[in-house]
Amino acid sequence: MVPFLDLQKINQQYQSELKEACSRVIDSGWYIMGNELTQFETEFAAYCGTKYAIGVANGLDALILTLRSWKELGKLNTGDEVIVQANTYIASVLAITENDLVPVLVEPNPGSYNLDPETVVAAITPKTKAILPVHLYGQLSPMPEIMAIANAHNLLVLEDCAQAHGAEINGKRAGSWGDAAGFSFYPGKNLGALGDAGAITTNDDELAQTLKALRNYGSHKKYENLYQGVNSRLDEIQAAVLRVKLRFLETETLRRQIISQKYRVGITNPSIILPHVANEQTHVWHLFVIRCSNREALQKLLNDHDVQTLIHYPIPPHKQKAYISFNDYYLPLTEKIHNEILSIPLDPTMDDDSIEKIIKLLNEYQG
Repeated sequence: MVPFLDLQKINQQYQSELKEACSRVIDSGWYIMGNELTQFETEFAAYCGTKYAIGVANGLDALILTLRSWKELGKLNTGDEVIVQANTYIASVLAITENDLVPVLVEPNPGSYNLDPETVVAAITPKTKAILPVHLYGQLSPMPEIMAIANAHNLLVLEDCAQAHGAEINGKRAGSWGDAAGFSFYPGKNLGALGDAGAITTNDDELAQTLKALRNYGSHKKYENLYQGVNSRLDEIQAAVLRVKLRFLETETLRRQIISQKYRVGITNPSIILPHVANEQTHVWHLFVIRCSNREALQKLLNDHDVQTLIHYPIPPHKQKAYISFNDYYLPLTEKIHNEILSIPLDPTMDDDSIEKIIKLLNEYQG
C-alpha cells in the first residue's frame, strides 16, 4: 500500500526530540500559556517574517478570532462583505458567517485554483470590507496584485495559510502579506501538531493585543475581561511539539518539492491536468492535485493497485446543506474543479519506487 500520508512514519523521524519536548512540558508543571507557547510564537513569527504570532486552538479559530477582533476594533461591522474564492474548504466560509459577515464567493483562477484578482475586482461593492485569499495546495495567491487592490479600495486582507506554511513570493512568506493570517497545524499539515492547533500572524500591535485577550476568555489581565471572549489557547504540549517540527520544516518542504518535480516531469498522460506552478522554488506542495474528467475511474485504478488518494474537496461550500441559501449560486468553474480534482500521495517519507509506481499508473490510465 502507498498511503496518502504516513503520519506515523513522518513523526517517527523525530521521535526522540518529540518525546523530549513532551517530557519537558510534563516535568515543568505548567501546561497552559507558558514558556513553550511564548517560545513557539517567537520562533514562528520569525519564520513567517512577522512581528507577532498568536497561538490558538485550531485553524478555524485563527480565522474566526481575527475577524472578530476587527469587529471589536470597529474595522468590521455586521453585514459587511468578505470576498473569498468559492472552491475553498468550508472553514474559510464558516469564519465569515460565524462573525455575521457576508461571504462573497468568487470563481478562482482556473490554473492555480487560488484567488483571481479579476474576479475580486468584479465583486467589490460599497459593502466590501475585506478579502480572504486562501493559499490552496501550497502555493500563494497572487498577493502583490491582491494587496494593490486592497490598498486601492481600503480593504482588510486576511490570509488563510492553512496549506501554505513557508510558501513565498519574492522572498516574502505566507502570513506576512496581509493585515493578518490564519494558520492551521492540524496533524496532516506541512507543519503539523499531534492534535489540533493554530496561530495568527500579524504586524499590527493593536490587533495582536486584542487577539491575545479574545483567545483567553476576553481577558488581558487575570479575572479582568475586556471582551466576551472564548477559550482558544494553544497548549504547552502542542507548542513544544511544533517547536521541534518547525526545525525540520524546510527539509520536508525540499523533499515535497523534489517529489512534485518528479510527478510533473514524469506524468505525461494528456487526459490528466497537472498543477499550474508559478514558481517551483516557492511552492511548498501541501497537496499534489491533478484533474481528470473521469475522476472515479482514475481513483479506482489507483485504489486497485494499492495507491491511496483523497479528494480535496468533493462538495464546494455553496452546495453544502449548511449553506442551503447559497445552493442556487451559479459557479460553474468551481463546480467543475470539485468534480474533477484528485489528490495523489505526496509524503516527504515516500520512497522513489512508490513515486515511480504512481507515475506509471497515471500514464497507463485511459480516460
